[in-house]
Amino acid sequence: MGAGTIGSFIGGRLAAAKVRVTFVGRPRVLGELAQHGLTLTDLDGRKSHVPPAELHLSDVVPAGIRPALVLLTVKSGATAEAAAELAAVLPAGTTVLSLQNGVSNARVAAEAGPGLHVLPGMVPYNVAEIGPGAFHRGTEGRLAAQDHPALRPWVAVFERAGVPIDLHADLLPVQWGKLLFNLNNPVNALSGLPLRDELLQRGYRRCFAALIDEALAVLERAGIAPAQLGAVPAARIPSILRLPTPLFRLVAARMLRIDAKARSSMADDLARGRRTEIDVLSGEVVRLAQDHGMQAPLNARMAELVQAWPARRERWPARQLLTQLGL
Repeated sequence: MGAGTIGSFIGGRLAAAKVRVTFVGRPRVLGELAQHGLTLTDLDGRKSHVPPAELHLSDVVPAGIRPALVLLTVKSGATAEAAAELAAVLPAGTTVLSLQNGVSNARVAAEAGPGLHVLPGMVPYNVAEIGPGAFHRGTEGRLAAQDHPALRPWVAVFERAGVPIDLHADLLPVQWGKLLFNLNNPVNALSGLPLRDELLQRGYRRCFAALIDEALAVLERAGIAPAQLGAVPAARIPSILRLPTPLFRLVAARMLRIDAKARSSMADDLARGRRTEIDVLSGEVVRLAQDHGMQAPLNARMAELVQAWPARRERWPARQLLTQLGL
């Protein structure tokens, strides 16, 4: 449900592994899939293709469908609407796995779609649309989801399809660990640069580090310990980001295993004039801070800059972005 970049990539990998997948999405994407099929590539050199004749496409949830599993991959702003549409058509108790940014989408979907069995999930990697019906995974990682009996039979299926998934007894720390990394999304979007090029500029990394530092302070007050998703604990990431670039290249070689096609989904949203997910990234930090008697002015300012970008439509050089954040 939501055949954009993430939905097309994960659903496409499953379809290539001969799982029957129905793609529900926007007419633009569906039209390209109907013409070109699905071509999926990644930074490891893996390539698969599903021809148009083997794709099941629909711009609405088909009446009478009885899916064993729904992957909810719409952008966060569309979560409630998508969940309501699903609940109106699908049998009660249908399992829905939210593979969306932020930490609140599963709750929003469950409230908007009574009767659905919604579980939270997390996508760690970047996927870019690189051509009509062509999607490329540009960074590493494994899917994660809340452990539940309904998902356990799918672990082997996802593994075979090349989109391995790990189940966790408590997904919230994993979601917050991913959100910390996603605080680079607005920095990347405003930089106007490919992801790797942006991370190789120390000024942008200093912005990213400051956003993480602020979020870590909020999480500590809230009693939430973010999971370690990379090679180092979350608390060490800001100091690594602030290293001079030659040292950063050495220390963060794994973080920089990003190919030239990778960019943040927020950058794509800005380029296409779509609503961004800044509210479930920096906005989530701001709300958690307020809930615990704190403020998060850097994340609040970053949200303002992203929301104001359509009136500016110019990239922010690193020095100017640092000034805007008071750094």
